[in-house]
Amino acid sequence: MSARRRVVLALGLTQTLAWGSTYYLPAILAEPMARGLGVSTSNVFGAFSLALLITAFLGPAVGHRIDGHGGRGVLAASNLLFATGCLALGLAQGPATLWFAWAIIGVGMAVGLYEAAFATLTGLYGHQARGPMTGITLLAGFASTVCWPITAWLDAEWGWRVACFTWSAAHLFMGLPLNRLLLPKAPQVDTSHVEQPLAGPAAPRFAMPLLALVFAVTWILSTAMAAHLPRLLQETGFTAAVAIGLAALVGPAQVAARFLEFSLLRRFHPMVSARLACAAHPLGAMAMLFFGAPAAALFTLLHGAGNGILTIAKGTLPLALFGPQGYGRRQGWLMAPARVGQAFAPFLFALLIERFGSGALVVSAALGLLALGALTLLQHLTRNEHAPATTP
Repeated sequence: MSARRRVVLALGLTQTLAWGSTYYLPAILAEPMARGLGVSTSNVFGAFSLALLITAFLGPAVGHRIDGHGGRGVLAASNLLFATGCLALGLAQGPATLWFAWAIIGVGMAVGLYEAAFATLTGLYGHQARGPMTGITLLAGFASTVCWPITAWLDAEWGWRVACFTWSAAHLFMGLPLNRLLLPKAPQVDTSHVEQPLAGPAAPRFAMPLLALVFAVTWILSTAMAAHLPRLLQETGFTAAVAIGLAALVGPAQVAARFLEFSLLRRFHPMVSARLACAAHPLGAMAMLFFGAPAAALFTLLHGAGNGILTIAKGTLPLALFGPQGYGRRQGWLMAPARVGQAFAPFLFALLIERFGSGALVVSAALGLLALGALTLLQHLTRNEHAPATTP
């Protein structure tokens, strides 16, 4: 196995573990945690939102650290933080210790999820990092598929505390060795003492705010759908069982779209695949609004496919537009608004569903079109920036 494939495999496995044992944990354990601690389910999700806000706050500093020193040590530290947070979660005795545990996990998420992995790959491979980024998202795309059943089984057999302890041990005995032993040091000089502009000289004006807007909107949509898609489908007349079955199509659609990105779309600029991905959710949502239940499968497949490619675009677009220098810090700033929006998305979208039912798709479609419009404007600005000057 080549060194690059070994890195992709290691990061793909550790990202699967990182997402499955943190971000996807409340979907299975929120209710049993709430019962066991004598708090409301919203209290558990509130603590999870705190973790996302911490991730947004720490992201730029973590990226700056990876830019200067590489990502091996940072990602290894994330496993220690995840292990500590999951252990604290399993030992929680009330609201205060619950929120403290999620705060630790939030620090771990800042240093151990996709943004840190993408920055690590950029430090290792520079402009050639697009392929490895796609590779790790292909593997980690199965995080919910693999980890949800494991978490549910552990909870059913031994309770939610044992599930947390198990994930803590997995980070110590699987994640930590993979990140520490299989990832090489980044072959770059520490330039952290030099002030670098957040946008490279070739980047068009307003590229940063436009890209931050795109990422914020798409992360809000992704998180809202992850939290409420089964309920949204029930609003169109499906039973709970059928709605869950249809919602499960999102996972395979994400992975299939990432294979398409890896095999065909990689030949084009990441802007092409990103614009196609941004158009997917609005198209599916409008089909649902016009045709109702018969278009439900189409909607979930389009949403899943778009979300799958956009996950990759969040890493590849900044690399293509700005280059590898200062990538980690820039990525932290670009994703900070997305993390903040992500923290509030489930609550706000729940209010929309309560008020409008499936009509909430009007709002989600409008948001998707907003992201598509921002990308279209950014592409136009990029072309103008690189157009040859004319002389009279």
